[in-house]
Amino acid sequence: MEREVKKVKTVGEGVNFDRIRRITGYLVGTLDRFNNAKKAEVKDRVCHGTK
Repeated sequence: MEREVKKVKTVGEGVNFDRIRRITGYLVGTLDRFNNAKKAEVKDRVCHGTK
């Protein structure tokens, strides 16, 4: 007797998305429209345990 194998689909599987960051109140995907001060602010931030 053959067993039927069910594939479990994970929530969000197959959904592609870009990184979204919250910077000084704005949700942004890329920094290309930021001025030098905003880019410096992002650069100076401390990373807290993310890989």
